[in-house]
Amino acid sequence: MSGPFRLDHVAVAVASMADTTRFIVGELGGEPVDGGPGFGFRGAQWRFAGGGRLEVIEPVGARDGFLHRFVDARGPGVHHVTFKVPDLNAAIAKARAHGTTIAAVYDSNPSWKEGFLHPKSAMGIVVQFAESHPELGQGEWSADFPFPESPPAKSPPATLLGLELTARSRARAIAQWAELLGGDIEEEAEERVVFRWDESPLRISVLVDERSSEGARRIELSCERALELPHGAHPVIGAEFVNVLKPHPRH
Repeated sequence: MSGPFRLDHVAVAVASMADTTRFIVGELGGEPVDGGPGFGFRGAQWRFAGGGRLEVIEPVGARDGFLHRFVDARGPGVHHVTFKVPDLNAAIAKARAHGTTIAAVYDSNPSWKEGFLHPKSAMGIVVQFAESHPELGQGEWSADFPFPESPPAKSPPATLLGLELTARSRARAIAQWAELLGGDIEEEAEERVVFRWDESPLRISVLVDERSSEGARRIELSCERALELPHGAHPVIGAEFVNVLKPHPRH
């Protein structure tokens, strides 16, 4: 079922990007990729073993901006997942035909066009569609981004596997991640469905629980060494991280 959509990265929103490098680099071993400004935020990405990337965005500008509102209301945490698409208009049309509410579309920059599915109709998480044309040379993100000061990267780096979410039914999960977003079902059990996309190192894992609130649950990692992970949500990043290979040390 995999089509033209490709899961590109997972993004978290934080109050201050500078406060995240001790964990992202110093513990997980992330390698800086690029970064730059956005509308009401600035962001940067780190790459991990296997090629998976984690994006960190922080609010800038007026206090009534969308990211200030998000962090003020909910605290730091998972903000969105991004899918690269070959044609933004076609992707938006498909989402609307699927009955999904579109939160916003920005298509004035020919090198980077984007649209956002509203979390209320996308199982509790913002889904970004991005049509990228770096060959046009008009992108504002660069490897020259002034990344915050970081400690030495821990080795070996962790592998970023993807995002685990909850859904109230298997049918809802399949409708969104497979039928709309083109994921292949890699694993299916009574209470868990795992979706993958061609040429993407990342996956979406969905726990099915009709009693749960839908949305992001935790970020999945894989690493042979024991990772120093907090129990529950990370105090700065907000998201919970889990090493699926080893239990993390207790503090």
